[in-house]
Formats: sequence, C-alpha cells, structure tokens
Amino acid sequence: MEIRNAKEPDLLKMLEIYNEIIANTTAVFQYDPHTLDMRKEWFAQKTKEGFPVFVAEENNEVVGFSTIGAFRNWQAYKYSVENSIYVRADQRGKGIGKMLLQPLIDAAMQMGMHTIVAGIDASNETSIALHKQLGFVEVAYFKEVGYKFDRWLDLKFLQLMLT
Repeated sequence: MEIRNAKEPDLLKMLEIYNEIIANTTAVFQYDPHTLDMRKEWFAQKTKEGFPVFVAEENNEVVGFSTIGAFRNWQAYKYSVENSIYVRADQRGKGIGKMLLQPLIDAAMQMGMHTIVAGIDASNETSIALHKQLGFVEVAYFKEVGYKFDRWLDLKFLQLMLT
C-alpha cells in the first residue's frame, strides 16, 4: 500500500469511491452523486488553497483518499481545518483510513494549523475509534442535524489539538 499525493488522473476513481459512499452510507450527508466536473473543480480548489489530497494506492489502483480543508470560511478560523477520509467499500476495515489520516495530521502541522476537526456520523463507531486512536477527542454531539435513508442522523465533532 502506498500513500501519495493525489493527481488529476486519480479523480475518476476518487469520484467512484465518493459516490458509493453517498449512495450507501451516512459518512457523507449528501444525497446526489457528484460529477467528474465537480470533482475536478474540488481538486482545483484544494490545490489553489494549498490543502493536500492523499490517495491510498494498491496494485496501481486507488482504494481510498483523504484531505483537509477550511473548517469554516471566516478569517478567525484560518488555523483550524476539517479532515475527510474515504475508503472504497471492499477495502474498509484494513487500516487504510489510519494510513490516510496520519499524513493529514503531519501536513496540518507543517502548514502551521492549530487544530483539526472531524465531523462524523455518531453511529460510525469505526471512524470515531480511528480518530481517537490518533489522539482526537470528542468535543461536540449534535442531535438529529442530518436526515438520510429515512432517518435522523446525529453528528459528533472530534478534535485534535496540534500545538
């Protein structure tokens, strides 16, 4: 397994992973699949803003990706970022998420960030445990802030202080 910086040719596989997650999980509070143009615009914006995007690659195939981005768009939040990690359905449970999270922490520290926030569906015990393994602590619990698959979803915020 190799973790590396994402490149534009990776976007189609990243899109497939993301759209499967939209369609079948509560990891993303979205309903509609994204298009390749949307993914290209997203990647261009990440690049422009200087935020890393990493992919996990095995046998020349992208099996997961991760990134950080602005936590909120107001100026005073400029030292806070939010992380995202996505792993292909048939590759979950193999430790790929952990391999994709550590480079985000390292990159955030190199960028001079103060903290990383993770917004996670409260029922996603695997993702919560992964983040806690790397030092994140639960700081907020929001009841029924999302609605997907005919049910209300709770949201937990976990946070890692970097400095």
